[in-house]
Amino acid sequence: MSRVQKGVIAGLFATVAVSILEAVNVFAGPWAEPFPLFVASLIGMPGNLAVGWIAHFVAGSVILGSLFGILCPRMPGQTAETKGIIFAVGAWAVLMVAVFLFGDPRMFRGSGGFGMVAWMLVSHAVFGIVLGNVYARLVEREKRAARLMDGVAPAH
Repeated sequence: MSRVQKGVIAGLFATVAVSILEAVNVFAGPWAEPFPLFVASLIGMPGNLAVGWIAHFVAGSVILGSLFGILCPRMPGQTAETKGIIFAVGAWAVLMVAVFLFGDPRMFRGSGGFGMVAWMLVSHAVFGIVLGNVYARLVEREKRAARLMDGVAPAH
């Protein structure tokens, strides 16, 4: 399996984990503007939660997952989870800069504001932890399978 494929799978798992947090936010709160609504606003369809969820899954799984698969071996950090957090916080920073440069910074006023920015940072950090963890497990699984194919018994 290629690094990109591992990244997409890890991105899917990470997106599901963050989506569970977002679902709790949407249905129990919301204590911050739901990220899918924010994404829908960014792509010009404000208020369309379904489009926001779809874009959220595509961005998290396909775009960020495959980018992580490509960049992970070259990233700083000792563990895959640390690399995932660094990557996800970097993605958050790019998103914030893009919103202020090309989007509508008024999105962060009113009910959004600092709480929305903080919520997005926390959810991106969770995304990074899950992304790195799943990616590392896929890499290790592939290494284990290669050792077994070479006739080396596992050490357990």
